[in-house]
Amino acid sequence: MTVLTGPAIVRAPRSGGRSTPVRNRVAVLLKYLSLVLACAVVLVPLAAVLLTSLRTGKEMADGGALAAPHDWFNLHNYAVAFTDGHMLRALWNTSFILVFSVAGTVLIGSMTAYAVDRFHFRFRKLVVTLFLIASLVPSVTTQVATYQIVSSLGVMDTRWAPVLLYMGTDIVSIYIFLQFIRSIPISLDEAARLDGANSFTIYWRIILPLLKPAMATVVIVKGVAIYNDFYIPFLYMPDDNLGTVSTSLFRFKGPYGAHWEVISAGAALVIVPSMVVFLLLQRFIYNGFASGATK
Repeated sequence: MTVLTGPAIVRAPRSGGRSTPVRNRVAVLLKYLSLVLACAVVLVPLAAVLLTSLRTGKEMADGGALAAPHDWFNLHNYAVAFTDGHMLRALWNTSFILVFSVAGTVLIGSMTAYAVDRFHFRFRKLVVTLFLIASLVPSVTTQVATYQIVSSLGVMDTRWAPVLLYMGTDIVSIYIFLQFIRSIPISLDEAARLDGANSFTIYWRIILPLLKPAMATVVIVKGVAIYNDFYIPFLYMPDDNLGTVSTSLFRFKGPYGAHWEVISAGAALVIVPSMVVFLLLQRFIYNGFASGATK
């Protein structure tokens, strides 16, 4: 009879041990390959626009979209786009609409979120649901009624027409403010009320200063959307003197329909400001969304 004095040792088969590192390498390779392809999809059109804006009409006829220009400092197309396209006036109109629209969105959105979170009233959940339903309805289906309302207010063909439309706070802005307000202790409100502060004072002195990360996120997201919008300025400001950067670029197609180098220069003038602002303030977007999700 054999007696086993030690523990039995069971060894796992070693046949599949080398497959795991190979799979990890393939997964990493596919991940970086997808990132490279995504970057190419975004950067190649931008590079084509930039290279085309620096070329002459003869170079456009001889080369392709990604052909390098002979003179990398050829700014003639930018001068034509800036002067004949009235881009300075378009930038002023866009800045006017952007400032008032974003300021109104921040105030209305933060006030709505403060009222929904701090006040207890009937149909509170219904109010948030209605905001969500309104955001799900395609805007084009309500344009007839919206056009009639804007026309009856007497702001048609003025810069205040898109401002009033943009100030309608969307559910995304309310949600971002709501998540941050829920992270603010109610004890701050109670302490302020003991000192005699009313609801508006609490909102203005306590709540609003603590919403700076959320405000930065809403300002950037809403500002980029307004800056890139074409439909509302084109429909409600048909006057050529009231064009924004997007509608002014569209009007290049008339006198410069065959001159893609001038159109590309105008497109570059439109793209560069928003790209610079986004690169400088992108951390606020990511931090604001991440903090809002965790809070």
